[in-house]
Amino acid sequence: LFLAANGNYFIGTFDGKSFAKESGPFRGDYGANSYATQSYSDIPKSDGRRIQITWMNGGKYPEMPFNQQMSFPCEMTLRTLPEGLRLCRWPVREIESLYEKDASVNERALASGESAAADIKGDTLDIEAEFEVTGDAEFGLKVRGEEIRYSTKEATVTCLSKVAPLKPVDKRVRLRALVDRTSLEVYGNNGAISMTSCVLPKLSEQSVEAFSQSGVVKLVSLRVHSLRSAWPKAK
Repeated sequence: LFLAANGNYFIGTFDGKSFAKESGPFRGDYGANSYATQSYSDIPKSDGRRIQITWMNGGKYPEMPFNQQMSFPCEMTLRTLPEGLRLCRWPVREIESLYEKDASVNERALASGESAAADIKGDTLDIEAEFEVTGDAEFGLKVRGEEIRYSTKEATVTCLSKVAPLKPVDKRVRLRALVDRTSLEVYGNNGAISMTSCVLPKLSEQSVEAFSQSGVVKLVSLRVHSLRSAWPKAK
């Protein structure tokens, strides 16, 4: 794998001296602010993961005592998708150690204009949703006032004016959103696409809901976890 700073990549082989391209280039991230991708080379062999973190280039944080931020760390894997061999990014399992409150909604049919809200609010969240589709529809998640919208007709995910291609798998679409106080990171179908973007939601916007904008869709499951700070509390 040959990876550029913006996350775009080629798939090929490396003999220690030269790289032989087999396919690509491919888009690595479809969000607005992913850049300067880095991955760690000292993961223990017993672990075996390749973990990546990116600089969220271009973020603006008015009146804050800091400047710039990094993305959530993700595990990188090569998987065979319907369109061929591709690089997938999925948040590392250690994020689960930050889980606090949780809520879920299961097996709910959503007609056009209907929504289902998770009984949880917060400004730092890990959200996973699975939808089953049978016809043309537009649906998705509304997270802290921002829409993550999927179109079955276009087979795309749209978030913060950015668009990523994503085909259903066995008539199902899986979306995951990691929400920090100044960012929204979206993943589709277990890492087939990722969208890394900065955002400044209103403090009053802390709700999560699944919605159907047009058509009928089945919400198979919606799971929401609030996240505690990754910084240890002072003793």
